[in-house]
Amino acid sequence: MDAVLNFITANWEALLAIIAIDIILSGDNAVVIAMAARLLPKEQQKKAVFLGTFGAIALRILFAAIVVWLIKIPFLQAVGGILLLVVAYKLLAEEEGDANVKAGTTLTGAVGTIIYSDALMSLDNVIAVAGVGHGDIILIAIGVLVSIPIILLGSAIILKAIEKFPIITYIGSGILAWTATGMMVHDRILSKYIPTTVGTIACIVVTIGVVLAGWIKNRKAANEQERAAA
Repeated sequence: MDAVLNFITANWEALLAIIAIDIILSGDNAVVIAMAARLLPKEQQKKAVFLGTFGAIALRILFAAIVVWLIKIPFLQAVGGILLLVVAYKLLAEEEGDANVKAGTTLTGAVGTIIYSDALMSLDNVIAVAGVGHGDIILIAIGVLVSIPIILLGSAIILKAIEKFPIITYIGSGILAWTATGMMVHDRILSKYIPTTVGTIACIVVTIGVVLAGWIKNRKAANEQERAAA
């Protein structure tokens, strides 16, 4: 116990910085966790959030341990952004119809979506945390673990809000789309060729496009169901 306290005391500045980074950058993660679990029965929602969060945190710690090699992979952040963009659309567009079964009406499906999405979204987070922690995996793990209750609480609040205000699913999808596009335009290689203004415009256009595409698909599915029921 004394050894742990001494370790924390000796590294308190880096530890606080890691916790702050996790809190600031985990807002999007809380959104995707809530959206992935929203289609589950109520009794399974908390379990999905819990399992998904801990699985995602474990991956984040693993990424931090190998970040020195990860950041050397060309266009890694851009590819992660593209994959996350797909998730942003699917979480919205699969709200209606048979796609729900695949998207998140099962516990394993929701947990898988949470872990997969968090892994994609955590590249910036991991790189920042690894830098502040100077590669000390123990310090990084402590900082990340401390942030878990904050992510869980945020997810629970968003889940309750989605139940009362379904439009939040569109806002959440927009946040993810914005994050995904930001990952692409800020990729360490691509960012050299993309002016800041162009990057901002790209984020706006893509975000609107994803939300609009999801809304159109949902409206089409709703109209088809109405015609079938008539």
